[in-house]
Amino acid sequence: MLGKFFRPPAPEQRDRVPPGQHLASGFPVLTYGATPDISSDVWELKIWGLAEPLTLTYADLLSLPQTEFTADFHCVTTWSKLDVQWTGVKVTDLMRQVKLNPSATHVMQHSYGGYTTNLELADFLREENFLAHTLAGEPLPAPHGGPVRLVVPHLYAWKSAKWINGLEFLDHEELGFWERNGYHRRGEPWAEERYSD
Repeated sequence: MLGKFFRPPAPEQRDRVPPGQHLASGFPVLTYGATPDISSDVWELKIWGLAEPLTLTYADLLSLPQTEFTADFHCVTTWSKLDVQWTGVKVTDLMRQVKLNPSATHVMQHSYGGYTTNLELADFLREENFLAHTLAGEPLPAPHGGPVRLVVPHLYAWKSAKWINGLEFLDHEELGFWERNGYHRRGEPWAEERYSD
């Protein structure tokens, strides 16, 4: 596989590629189960739990400040892609619309198709996180999580839920799908937090 699809980082890239990772020549797609087919016309993001309930449509998302992002992307299966270009809405801009209870400490991401993954609130609220609807200048394709996915660049990619449609705010940690099935609770690439102990 190395050489055709993946390669080791060049010396000048090593400070950007976490331990155990190889650079992908393309943008691999890894999905558990069927790929949901959700059009932007019907997509919704529901917010609940320790927050005042709120539902945003795709048009609502586009009405928020839009930002272009370039971020490195690290998959737990040992590949990385550098300088991925996205367009979307910063989590911090989204959260200006949300009335959050001060007791919230965690957030569970919910996706079309039933997938879930958890984050500590501090990891979710970082300035570099965003909801992406565009990849390399084109509408985000379904295999990559379209019409909308979360992107959390500082954690492994399974923490960036594809086909996101819900944010549930909690005052405690609950484990999502992969976390219940042996993946690490946090997933920090530089610490190689791939699997639970």
